[in-house]
Parts: sequence; structure tokens; C-alpha cells
Amino acid sequence: MCKYVLKRVLYMFATMFVIITLTFAAMKAIPGDPIAAKYDKASPEVRVRIEKIYGLDKSKTEQYFVYMKNILQGEWGLSIAQPSKTANKIIEETAPASARLGVTALVWGLLIGVLCGIISGAKRNSIWDIIITIITTLGIAVPNFVIASVLQYTFTYRFPILPPIGWETHGSWLILDRYIILPAVALAFGSIATYSKYMRESVTEVLKEDYVLLARAKGLSKNKIMLKYVLRNAILPIVTISAQQVAMLLTGSVVIESIFSIPGIGKYFVNSVTQRDYTVIMAVTIFYSFIYMLSMFVMDLLYYKVDPRIRLE
Repeated sequence: MCKYVLKRVLYMFATMFVIITLTFAAMKAIPGDPIAAKYDKASPEVRVRIEKIYGLDKSKTEQYFVYMKNILQGEWGLSIAQPSKTANKIIEETAPASARLGVTALVWGLLIGVLCGIISGAKRNSIWDIIITIITTLGIAVPNFVIASVLQYTFTYRFPILPPIGWETHGSWLILDRYIILPAVALAFGSIATYSKYMRESVTEVLKEDYVLLARAKGLSKNKIMLKYVLRNAILPIVTISAQQVAMLLTGSVVIESIFSIPGIGKYFVNSVTQRDYTVIMAVTIFYSFIYMLSMFVMDLLYYKVDPRIRLE
């Protein structure tokens, strides 16, 4: 177990090093001067002082090593668009909204998707299977920003039940307020479809196994067979794709937060791109990458626990 965990930790740190290096190189390769875009009317003397503050007066090689040193110390730099704030402060202020939206969407996607997949796989070719398959196909094929637009039109303009934009800053994680429902549904719709698809295929395959047929021959009830034999083995693919779903939710939240005006990291990331705030762009990219790598690490540990073949290897 310790060897397995150590290997995954080293893999995670090596991947993060590559991501940070590539992100830094990509930002420096983009044409244009972010300081000139922000302080276009400043005098040359003022611009020189500003460049010194942001470390842009050094060579790119020196900037890279200084940047790596600052990251190791937990400092991600000063925002160019908002000089009064650091990238750390911006992420600290915007992360709670993104985390609440992302966790809500992930939980809904997992619970509803797995439940739909079980029903669809256990009742293959039934009316329920047909309905769930149609919804699954739509969820995979239709982008989440289209789902968000449809939800806004339906539940805010056609039937004014929920607000089209906004966010409850002090909303509870356990109690759903009216602002989180539409963005969470729009963000979770694709996850529901993906989980449902994989769970249906997994349940269908497990039901064909010999040990399930033997359990039926022994006269065990359908519920006992599903709980004891089918779900325990059919859940393995769900653990595998969960890290991928975390990545999908992270990228999807960028668009959803902008559509619903949610004060999260995604919305601020879009604003940083338009304002050419390279410091914040790099910080958010690295932060998202770390969350994704951390989710993969957790999924590897869960897979180690639920799959005996990994422990044997």
C-alpha cells in the first residue's frame, strides 16, 4: 500500500511540474505586452517601475526560476488587472462559490446517473430503458451552455420560477437556495448522462456473469442479487471515470459561471483572459490542474480498495 501511494504521489508532483512549466512557457509565448495593455497611458519611467514590480525586467529564464520559487512558497503573484490583490487572494475569494457549485453538480451527477444506469441496465429494453437512453444521448451530445440557455428560457422567462442569474454569497452547502438549482442542473446534466451510460453497460455485463446466474439458480431475491453481486462489481467503472468527471466539471464551470454570473473562479478566469491578466490565468490553470491531479490520486486510492486485482499486482 505504501509503495503504491508513494508512486502515485511522485507521479502527481512530476505531472504538476510539467504543467507549471508548460503554462509558464505558453503565457510567455503569447504576443503582446500585458503591462502596455493595462497602463497604455503611463510614462516610460512608470512602466519600467511597474515591470520591475512584476519581475518582467528580468530574462525569461530568470522569471521562470523566480516563479517556481514563489510557487513553492505558496505565492502565485500579483494580479495585473487588480494590482491591489494577489492571485492567492482572488482564488481564496472565488473558490467557495466554485466549490459549492462543483460539488453539488458532482453529487447530483453521481447519484442520479448511477441510479438511472442501474434502472436502465436492470430493465433492459423496457420503457424506462428507452427514456433513460434518450436522455443520456442528449446529455452527452448537447453542450452544457446550451442546456443552461434552455433552462434559463424555460424556468425564468417562460415560467418565471427561478432567477436567471445571481448567487447567494452566504448560501448553505446542505440547503439548496434558488440561485444554485439551474447552474447545478446545467453543469450536472452531462455527468448524469455519462454515469448513466457507463453504469448501464456495466450492470448489463455483470448480469451475464456465471456467479449471477448461479445466485438466481439458488433462488436469491432480485434485490439481494443486485446489492450483493451486481452493484459491487458494476461500480468499478464509475470509480474510474470519476476523475474525468471532475475535470469536465472544472472546465464546464468556466462557462456556466459566466452564463449565470456566479462569482467563482471560472467567471474570473474568463475576465482575466479578456483583460490579459497573465498572472491570474497561470494561477487558475495551475490551481485547476492541482484539483484534477488530486482527484485522480483519490480515485486511484479508491480503485485500490475496491479492486482486489490492483492489490495483487
